[in-house]
Amino acid sequence: MLTGKCFRLERSTLARGTENGKPKAVTIPVGAVIKVLDEPKNGDGLVDVRWEGRIFEMFAVDVNVRGTEITDQSASA
Repeated sequence: MLTGKCFRLERSTLARGTENGKPKAVTIPVGAVIKVLDEPKNGDGLVDVRWEGRIFEMFAVDVNVRGTEITDQSASA
């Protein structure tokens, strides 16, 4: 279960966001702290994450493989 967990990315990772209402690919950099907001939906493996106050979609496998869980919640995204 990923919901509510925070991760620090060990490698930069692609995410999907929006800009001016249009989909846009974004690279979330090494060292960024993300918070997972939900579980994978619709069988597509995507989860919503919060980074720097914005919501993005990432593949759950990328979160697990490229991120390290942060158990100290004071470092949350």
